[in-house]
Amino acid sequence: MSSHLERELREQPEALRRLLDEQAAHASEIASLFGRSDVQYVLIASRGSSSNAARYAQYLLGRAHRVPVAFATPSLYTLYEQPPRLDGALVVGISQSGESPDVVEVLAEAKRQGRPTVALTNVESSPLGLVADAVLPLEAGDELAVAATKTYVNSLGAVALLFAAATRNAEALDELRRMPEKLARQLERSWEITVDGIDGGTVVARGVNYGTSFEIALKIRELSGLLFESYSAADLMHGPVAAIGQGWPVIAVAPSGPAFEVMAEAAVELGRRGARLLVVSDDEALLARAAVPLPLLPGVPEWLSPLVAVVPGQLVALRLAQQRGSDLDKPLGLSKVTLTR
Repeated sequence: MSSHLERELREQPEALRRLLDEQAAHASEIASLFGRSDVQYVLIASRGSSSNAARYAQYLLGRAHRVPVAFATPSLYTLYEQPPRLDGALVVGISQSGESPDVVEVLAEAKRQGRPTVALTNVESSPLGLVADAVLPLEAGDELAVAATKTYVNSLGAVALLFAAATRNAEALDELRRMPEKLARQLERSWEITVDGIDGGTVVARGVNYGTSFEIALKIRELSGLLFESYSAADLMHGPVAAIGQGWPVIAVAPSGPAFEVMAEAAVELGRRGARLLVVSDDEALLARAAVPLPLLPGVPEWLSPLVAVVPGQLVALRLAQQRGSDLDKPLGLSKVTLTR
């Protein structure tokens, strides 16, 4: 195993286990902020892979207290210097490095307006960690490859911890604690994935895996330079599906759960259009429809499925990058930390 990326993919189960062991009690303390009587909605600031974790948070944190979960518009805080009023907000910053100036500024403005702030970051002493009222460290350890893998999975794990703590759901916490072992089994199941003949494509999902589709598309773009885009199944069918024709690769993320039937219907329609389906699922019948089946470990609770559903996509991105001769650790001139205003 010659690259940092491959090693860090393999480290994901242990990194997740470390997060759960070391931060579960702290997550319970932070979760009390979500129950404050003056919190009417959650506002999340993020960039890159962290924004894909934020899409997961929209579902889980929205369910925890039945409040809206929205994304911040950082340019209003930085470029336009006209931040909105944040009355009623709990503001969460998600940044693996904790160094994105625009994400930091959103939390700084929230503090100026007297709103509670929480940071999810791998570097507790980062600018984001220092500005926040409370920090939930990701505990992923050093990540040397440019493409985020274990910090992304641990961002999902941190969101799941906050959900379990905020709802005081012991069963959910037990399910979450079993995920490192399931993640390790998923890595073994997916490691020998082979793909070929792909020069671009689409990723589609629905529900809690909406963010998974964006993360898979991002990983493929980052590592191989191939143009992949992401849609929810609903948005795809509202027009963009017209661009999908014979042989066009479509990665469909469809684990069992409330979104499965919608995804299965979308896969049938995409098959009729001649799409080359790569199916990420635990459903044998749907996998049988795929040109490239990417089986998921069965028995994973749907609310936690993004922690394993991303793995086949990570491995597809890795294999495509290898085929194109990309530097797995520093692909296409990208840097580990991107500073945006």
